[in-house]
Amino acid sequence: MSDSPDKRNEWRAILYVQARVAVLFVPVVASLLIIAALAATTANPFPPSTGR
Repeated sequence: MSDSPDKRNEWRAILYVQARVAVLFVPVVASLLIIAALAATTANPFPPSTGR
């Protein structure tokens, strides 16, 4: 296996892009999970009507 500087720089660039994408998506996914958890635990604000 050759450790050429070009290959090393290419892998570093790929990992850098993946890290930036992860930094963007982690807060989005975390906030969606929090919203889903809160929505599942809240009571129904509109009780079923009796039809009157």
